[in-house]
Amino acid sequence: MFNNFLRENKISAAILTIIRLYLGYSWLTAGFHKLTGGFDASGFLKGATANPVKGPDGTMVYAWYVDFLKHFALPNIDVFNTIVPWGETLIGLGLLLGCLTTAAIVFGLVMNFSFFLAGTVSHNPTDIFLGFIILTAGYNAGKYGLDYWVAPFINKTVRKNKAKVTA
Repeated sequence: MFNNFLRENKISAAILTIIRLYLGYSWLTAGFHKLTGGFDASGFLKGATANPVKGPDGTMVYAWYVDFLKHFALPNIDVFNTIVPWGETLIGLGLLLGCLTTAAIVFGLVMNFSFFLAGTVSHNPTDIFLGFIILTAGYNAGKYGLDYWVAPFINKTVRKNKAKVTA
């Protein structure tokens, strides 16, 4: 019942638009400040590996993630220094414009969980909660945005190409 409300109701589409705009603004401003302010993730990643999230018994909770940061992210810091600010900016634009909303929120959730696994709480739990609402709503979250035109175009194009492949 609640899923139907989120996915099909015009009132929920309006509420989802407000949530989407809030998240979009948050992502866009975070990304824009990183793009214009000389962002370097190495300090954050070194801090996350030096002081990982620990359980009540003092052992690392996400040892696999710390290994990922040590052995992949830090050696490739230039890549992360590029994809984090651009990713945040593009997620923000997608959500603000309501264009490819589902894809934008999926990438946003991946980034929120990445920050969360590294030990940053901040507003990530709220963003994750709101992000899952947007994700659950699907197309209805971008109905009052560019997805109103983009989603039908993509569906029509994909169906046309599938028909050519099967013929």
